[in-house]
This record gives sequence, structure tokens and C-alpha cells, in this order.
Amino acid sequence: MNEAVNEWYFINNVADIDSPALVIYPQRVKENIALLISRVADTALLRPHVKTNKMAEVCQMLLDEGISKFKCATIAEAEMLALLKAPDVLLAYQPVGPKVQRLITLCKSYPSTLFSCLVDSAANADLINEQCVEAAITINIFIDVNVGMNRTGIAVDKAFELFQHCVQLSNLSPVGLHAYDGHINDEDALIRQQKSDAAFAPVKNLIKKISASLNIQPIVVVGGSPSFATHILRQDVEYSPGTFVFWDYGYKHKLPDEPYDYAALVISRIISIVDGNTLCADLGHKSVAAENPFPRVHFLNAPEATPVAQSEEHLVLKVPDSSKYKLGDVLYGVPVHICPTVALYKKAVIIESKKATTTWDVIARNRKIFN
Repeated sequence: MNEAVNEWYFINNVADIDSPALVIYPQRVKENIALLISRVADTALLRPHVKTNKMAEVCQMLLDEGISKFKCATIAEAEMLALLKAPDVLLAYQPVGPKVQRLITLCKSYPSTLFSCLVDSAANADLINEQCVEAAITINIFIDVNVGMNRTGIAVDKAFELFQHCVQLSNLSPVGLHAYDGHINDEDALIRQQKSDAAFAPVKNLIKKISASLNIQPIVVVGGSPSFATHILRQDVEYSPGTFVFWDYGYKHKLPDEPYDYAALVISRIISIVDGNTLCADLGHKSVAAENPFPRVHFLNAPEATPVAQSEEHLVLKVPDSSKYKLGDVLYGVPVHICPTVALYKKAVIIESKKATTTWDVIARNRKIFN
């Protein structure tokens, strides 16, 4: 098997890394961040989502490049950002149950970070407000608007009424709108743009109505990695891509117009040669995101190896000729979906100048850090 020693991903001391492992290439992460920044008129318009990386070191890289606003999906991700003294953190999730008190605790524990959250229900807004009154704290909120994802959010035609309702609450401060359009991920960039414009049109009208009727100019947070390019020419919106930092096989091949490069891989080893066309590697469900159909991973140094079956600790591969492989051969894999793959690992191995140098904790893979 070709070990691809001259390729960017090759690790000279890979024998020191147990597999399976998540490996991160910081120089390529830095290049992806620079690419993102180069595409916007003002860094202040960026609010990247940290759900992909879940690592303090990667978030610090974003902060070092002048990015001060962030989006996250969990309380742990919010706390990770607060530990770095990130100035502005939007919990892009409507807190319910114990999460309300956890968010209030974060606000009190990390006063240097401005926290906000999503709301899409008047009843839940009332409950959050009640707990904020008891805690003597005011929290900024964004109305979560459903623009077609049909996952969370209030219908656009009902969003003004909810915004108006929240204005009347004593300890909630409605400051903006959140419109995630993750369903818009067409391969054709023109179609993607057309669908994005159509989904955003009623949001534009909502913005005007809020401004005219309530004298509030709402902050508007839009999009993700697939729709990022469709929003960058809009006026007065913030963009929140996340996958761009690492990129993955799914987006690389579905969004050919996006310029990012792979910066995170999974390494695996061949643990059994079953027959003349069948191998088994140590990359099971516990090691690479398994929500997609096969193939869930593509091997850079063995593109002919086709995944055909998987269990918790095993990945069965079909190849033209297994005699070209030997036990212990290392496979460098690109996950189809990197975000949930990262969450499967407690630590990531850091690769610099083709050498494993240290590890980074995937600190926010847990649902709780301290608070």
C-alpha cells in the first residue's frame, strides 16, 4: 500500500499514535480561518459556530484573529468560550428545564462574557423571565425564526408578535433574530443562492417591521457553512458557519465552490485481512460519525478501500487486492461528517510539520464542564 509519505497528511511518528485517533492539523485550521475572514467585509460580522471543533485551542485561534462573537449549541460549549473570555456568546438553542438555571449560573459566573439565547415560544419566554427575575438578572434573547429547516423556530408571520411579547418582559431583552437555513445545501451555487434569497425575503420584512414599530434594530444571525456564501452580501447580518474550520468529505464534494481544506482526519489501522478482497480496520461506530449511509469515511491513502459493514469497533472494507496491504497499515480517513466525529473523541492529536506533537482536549464534548 502506498503510504503517501510526501502527502500533507502523512505523520512521520504515526507509530506512536494508538488508533483510532482524531488528528488535527493546526496550520490548515489557521488557513481555513484566514479564508473565512478574507470573504467578509468586516470581521465583526462573523459569529462562527463552535459545535464542530469543541476545543478551546481552536476557539482561541479564532479569537486571536479578531473574531469576538460566537455561536454554540450546548451549555458546555458556552462555558468553554467563557473560560477563554470570549466577549459575546449566543447559545443557539432554546433553554428548557434545568438548562435555564445553568445559563443563569453561567451569566453570573462569567460576567466578562455577554451571553444570549434563543426563544421561539411565548410560554417558555415567560418561564425564563420568571427565573431571571428570581436571580435578579437580565438575559438577551434572539427570536428563533423558522425559515424552512422545520427543526426549531417560530413561523416568520408569528415572529413579530413573539418579539413584541418579549419586549414587555421585565428581565428578558430581545435584541435580535436567528434564522438558520441548514436545509439549503444544494450543490449548485446558483440554486443555493436563489433558495437562500427566497427564505430570507420574509425575514427582511420582519426586520423592517420590528425597526419601524418597536424602534429596535435587531441583530440578525443567519446561515451556516453551506449558505455562508449566499449571505455575505446582505446588509447588517452576522454569519455563523462552523464546519469551515475542519471541513469534511460531505461538504468538500457537495459544495465545490467553497474553498476550505481538510484540517481534521481520523487515523485507523488494518487489524485483519479476511480474504483476497476484504479487510477490517479499527474504525467502528464509536470512532466516526455513523448517521450517514456508507461510505461514512474516505481514505486519502487508500481511495479504493470501500466500507461495506461496521460495528462498534470494526469497519469492514472491500478492496481490489488485499495482498497490497498488511496488518498494522495506517489509513488516513476523511469523515463524511466531521462535527459528530469530533464529539466521539476525548482528545485530539495535534500534527505539526508532519509530526504528532501534543494533544488537545475536546473539552466541550461533555455536556458539562464546571457549571
